[in-house]
Amino acid sequence: MIIITAMFRCAKPLAVAVSASVALVVSACASNSAATPSAGSGSGKAIVAIGAENEYANVIQQVGGKYVQASAIMSNPNTDPHTFEASSSVAREVSSAQLVVQNGVGYDTFMNTIEKAVPDSGRKVIDVQNLLGLPDSTPNPHLWYKPSTMPAVANAIAADLAAIQSAHASYFRANARTFINSLATWNQAIASFRAKYPSTPVAVTEPVADYMLQAAGTDILTPFPFQADIMNGVDPSAQDTTLERSLFTQHKVKVFLYNQQVTDSLTESFISLAKENNVPVVGVYETMPVPGYDYQSWMLAETHDLQQAVATKKSTEKL
Repeated sequence: MIIITAMFRCAKPLAVAVSASVALVVSACASNSAATPSAGSGSGKAIVAIGAENEYANVIQQVGGKYVQASAIMSNPNTDPHTFEASSSVAREVSSAQLVVQNGVGYDTFMNTIEKAVPDSGRKVIDVQNLLGLPDSTPNPHLWYKPSTMPAVANAIAADLAAIQSAHASYFRANARTFINSLATWNQAIASFRAKYPSTPVAVTEPVADYMLQAAGTDILTPFPFQADIMNGVDPSAQDTTLERSLFTQHKVKVFLYNQQVTDSLTESFISLAKENNVPVVGVYETMPVPGYDYQSWMLAETHDLQQAVATKKSTEKL
């Protein structure tokens, strides 16, 4: 099997180039896709779209509706996204896509590698980092937890789908508006938490939900170097580890949030320490839990779990 490994901004640079074998795979894909007519402005054929992460694929499907066939590259909530490996089958998927949405900020660089190996001037690519105008130095790549991200993504998706099938442009724009309006419940939950529990001190393992926590007005006491080390699989410093432990033993925080998809002995020790000190624990996810959730209900559930932890000391480690 041909392997392309996904790396993150703070991790060591992507060292795996597209090999001759991958080149053969994607070349074959390019030849096959060239023989298949793409969906033109008046075509009724479903637009093939891909989200590098399933939260983006979900939004693509909500906006595209019946005129789009969306799929995700990373979709298993039991998989560590930091060590995700994209096989040659992923290259085939990307090569046939008319629209691709990817996160950027070094989170899914394997997508860029495949796209360069199979260039297609007709392929629409939405890089969320670029869409939001974020620099490569952006420290936290988990952009989907930022409340302002998906409205911008939905509008960009609608615009690109309309460019592919102009006959359905009004349908795509209407679906984007419906999606954006549906986020009101989540935004209200965030605003309610911020008003009821201002500057709530919290601890985290890594910055998965930091954007949401910041929007909710919490005070994240875990030092960011510690978060970045955990995110990138690096042992945090003894000083930062001691500080993190003190957040629980000295009862400085109201809740502890950890990446439910990526745990190790260090994370487990902090979970145990939090429980020993009566600090509720909340597991947050990097990719959308399925089945049973769409993007909106997932974000709302995470916010609800935070609220429950602070209000009633209830732990929710799994959705």
